Amino acid sequence: MTRGNRVLLSLAATALVLGGAIGATALLDPWKRSDSLAPPLGTPFRLTSDEGRPILDTDLRGKPTAMFFGFTFCPEVCPTTLAELVGLMGELSPDAERLNVVFVSVDPERDTPEILHTYLSAFDDRIRGITGEPDPVRAMVKSYGIYFKRVPTEDGGYTMDHTAAILLLDAAGGFVGTIAYEEGHDTALTKLRRLDSRTVS
Repeated sequence: MTRGNRVLLSLAATALVLGGAIGATALLDPWKRSDSLAPPLGTPFRLTSDEGRPILDTDLRGKPTAMFFGFTFCPEVCPTTLAELVGLMGELSPDAERLNVVFVSVDPERDTPEILHTYLSAFDDRIRGITGEPDPVRAMVKSYGIYFKRVPTEDGGYTMDHTAAILLLDAAGGFVGTIAYEEGHDTALTKLRRLDSRTVS
């Protein structure tokens, strides 16, 4: 299966899971909904930030969140997505300060807080990393409807297949929409501007 096909399957899996949790109408036009129709996505968690400190789901409340799931050994999708996010944050500046931008590792066995911090610092210090013990991380990732799978490689190592979309959550943690992998720049920027407008006062 090609990387492009895996990305499409990942996005389809996300849509199916999120559609079941939130409803098909919400996915069709989430921007026309009121926040009261968007229950918090995911389950409560207590994990570890890239700075080695505890991070809870409640720490992301009060600001809208752009949340991406990946891993530091990712050869293409993750660095491409993070680089695009940094560019979008630059165009939003200074409004970008009203957003949480979060990278959640789907490979916590290798992505220690130190490795994750070094990796994210190469992109932008404002991106918050989340990792931790494998079982709690996997539970958290699954609760957001994210697909991930460990795939062995010929050299005896492994890589990770995973959902390539960025989740967009409002300030209460409710699902707003997604930014697809390699989505058009202008469309992605418009979605982040709309997300930014949903900050809790």
